[in-house]
Amino acid sequence: MKRFESLNYLVSHLNLTLQQALDTRLKRYELDIKLWPVLFTLWQEEGLSQTELSKRCDVANYTMTRLLDQLQVQGLITRHQEADNRRAFQIFLTDDGKALEHDLVHEAEWVNDQYLALLTSDEQAELMRLLNKINKIA
Repeated sequence: MKRFESLNYLVSHLNLTLQQALDTRLKRYELDIKLWPVLFTLWQEEGLSQTELSKRCDVANYTMTRLLDQLQVQGLITRHQEADNRRAFQIFLTDDGKALEHDLVHEAEWVNDQYLALLTSDEQAELMRLLNKINKIA
């Protein structure tokens, strides 16, 4: 099999270039790509436990601890101790973290648009449909 016939190679390569493009844009906000999944998830649903956030972002719990430490130092999240478990914390965005949503989502959309511009609107819809179909089995 040639690399341009390998789903793994093609998806990995695309993922890397998309992440690099978004990372460059996030640097304007003194953020990096590692923090993107956490913020993106919290904009959709706050109050998640660190364990649940780790699962949704597909990162190890110890990695999530470091990411949350960084976001807390930057004043973008707070941790609230869960009432029934002193060792567990719920994660919430601060006002500053919430305020970034519009700008950062715009940056991500810009990156998406740059890559998708190579496709017709029908091809874009088909690509998204197929990727979602494949991701359902993963």
